[in-house]
Amino acid sequence: MSWWRHAVCYEVYPRSFADSNGDGIGDLPGVTERLGHLRDLGADAVWITPFYPSPLADGGYDIADHTGIAPDLGTLDDFGTLTRHAHGLGLKVIVDLVPNHTSDAHPWFQEALSGGPGCAARDRYLFRRGQGPDGGLPPNDWQSAFGGPAWTRVTDGDWYLHLHAPEQPDLNWRNPQVRSDFADVLRFWLDHGVDGFRVDVAHALFKAEGLPDAGPGQHQDPLRNHLMPYYDQEELHPLYREWRALLSTHPAPPGAVAPTDRVLVAESAVFAPERLARYIRPDEMQQAFNFAFLEAPWEAQALRGVIDDSLAATASVDAPVTWVLSSHDAVRPVTRYGSELRARSAALLMLALPGAAYLYQGEELALPQAAVPDDRIRDPLWERSGHTDRGRDGARTPIPWSGSRPPYGFTTAAPDECWLPQPEGWAAHTVEAQLADPHSTLALYRAALLLRREHPAEAHAALRWYTAPGDRCLAFRRGELGCVVNLGPDPLSLDTLGLPGRPVLSSAPLQGRTLPPDTAVWLTIKEESGHSHG
Repeated sequence: MSWWRHAVCYEVYPRSFADSNGDGIGDLPGVTERLGHLRDLGADAVWITPFYPSPLADGGYDIADHTGIAPDLGTLDDFGTLTRHAHGLGLKVIVDLVPNHTSDAHPWFQEALSGGPGCAARDRYLFRRGQGPDGGLPPNDWQSAFGGPAWTRVTDGDWYLHLHAPEQPDLNWRNPQVRSDFADVLRFWLDHGVDGFRVDVAHALFKAEGLPDAGPGQHQDPLRNHLMPYYDQEELHPLYREWRALLSTHPAPPGAVAPTDRVLVAESAVFAPERLARYIRPDEMQQAFNFAFLEAPWEAQALRGVIDDSLAATASVDAPVTWVLSSHDAVRPVTRYGSELRARSAALLMLALPGAAYLYQGEELALPQAAVPDDRIRDPLWERSGHTDRGRDGARTPIPWSGSRPPYGFTTAAPDECWLPQPEGWAAHTVEAQLADPHSTLALYRAALLLRREHPAEAHAALRWYTAPGDRCLAFRRGELGCVVNLGPDPLSLDTLGLPGRPVLSSAPLQGRTLPPDTAVWLTIKEESGHSHG
């Protein structure tokens, strides 16, 4: 079974992971120093978000050089050291590929600006003349995902498209030079030892021919994403087949996985399961983040629906579901679900499911969303929304390693010199404190990942659902591992489910064989039971 079919991958946001030189900014040597934490947790791979040169208009996803290293994060030699150390610990290395847009500081865009209307350099991007008598209106009604129009006008009268911030002009993927240049980017990082790529905004590279209007309600209903003329276009799939073939044949340096074991991961905000499954057909990508699971409410019926639909859709293309509870773009689970108790239960639910899973740094420490003061917010959503959306910085605060006060071992710099501030009151959330507490969330994650390794399951191992009283419980088994989650307000007796087995791990203490509210339990099962339904 290929490693990526059941892998647990740990996402590192390097500026907030560990600072090695005391400047208040996490860096690549800091990541290298702390990789043992991932190994001890039980992760199979590390995904490192952008470490490329960037003006940081959008947290590093506005890239000015796709084959460089941001000077405040390290050097290419530092990246090589990180990759070799990760491979020595048995960790695969995945990096971000950001192909939808560049920074407006990128040499390509600067050449396009200086060349003027109609120049060849502008064809790398989506420049258009405006509407109206003087071209003073945007070319169409498209809106940015960050708020406001998706078009900005330059001094010579042309407009350029940016589905995100104005500092992130979208590339024209019908330009063959763009296609060729990104193939070179893939080869560059493969030559430097990476084992795969997480493809940012993988559903948006191609825009519908003619750039037709999108109509009202843009970005308001994720279930309609695939209907937008700037999302989920058919031309994406031949491109991803090209990339899959490139990864499968380009020679691997020492220490990296074999070419046929490399992985492409789609960050595709396509919520219809059957359409998301198209990105992971046998000759395209291997994984696609399941955002429907992340955004599902804490309700048994909703969660079961997402699980069933996701498993069915991916089974049709012989790919694993890639489960995710949190990321640098999402409100942390403790805050989103309303309690650490629920977040712990959700983690056991996710990790019991067949397929792959992604964890985000600090998730294993039960970090809540941090409150970032107005004057320290960096996320462009804050300004683009007119100060109504505080953005994602609360999930990107540097994680705590040790000590009782900020900066909690993240850096030797003073707390007010950290690139984002850490809150007071996180002493119990540090790695140091949680390693000393056998009941901590870190201890729960480590135990869960160990048990998960001991109970492997095929990516499409049939889930066997068990009938639960009412609609406030999920109970299932995969092979010899059972999972029960009580999402209701009342205690639940395990004996009422017909699910056999001995409890081996729970998100909160059990009361005999009674499961308290908002609690999950794993059971080891040796015998078959005749009481299953589903």
